[in-house]
Amino acid sequence: MKNLITLIFLSCLVGFNVTLKAQEITSPSDSLPSDYLERSPIYDYQDRVLNNTDSIPDFQSKEDKLKITGTIYQSDGVTPAKDVILYISQTDEDGDYELKTQNDKRYIHHRGWIKTDDDGQYTFYTFIPGTTHRSNELKHIHPIIKEPGKPEQDLDVLLFEGDPLLTKRCRKKLQKLGIDSILKLEKNDSMYVATKDIILKKEMVEY
Repeated sequence: MKNLITLIFLSCLVGFNVTLKAQEITSPSDSLPSDYLERSPIYDYQDRVLNNTDSIPDFQSKEDKLKITGTIYQSDGVTPAKDVILYISQTDEDGDYELKTQNDKRYIHHRGWIKTDDDGQYTFYTFIPGTTHRSNELKHIHPIIKEPGKPEQDLDVLLFEGDPLLTKRCRKKLQKLGIDSILKLEKNDSMYVATKDIILKKEMVEY
């Protein structure tokens, strides 16, 4: 299934451009885990204390501000899931990945983490990513999730209703696979708001 989703996503996108726009370099630390360079970025929150709300870097300075909120449920679809980590990363408003480096590891600057409490709710304050003029890449956000006692798992990329590049062909392919990851935006004062609930399953995570 994961390979099929990847193929669908790639068939809707033309190119995957990563642009190095800035770097921050710090000295490697002997206290870093041995797998630090290879492990998923979901673990790289380091000494941050996670709660169920986070703001993506540069959120306040962006024009198209976006609030993504929802509830993460256990597999019954009713019980809120506690202590689940959700990580997202995205391009900037021009559709480019602003990359930086810390402890010799390159990472995407526009990223964030939440950890659910008893209510299972989460909120990200971010902005609508752009589409680079050099490709026909859909606007999208990459989520990764981590349940207690289980390995991390990539979720379906979050797409945007109203994206002119989200064609009928793409929609049909997503629908055929049962993928519902298109964010529907509502304008609330100076900010767009999207709601996306997540249901956890025993062997996989799906929307």
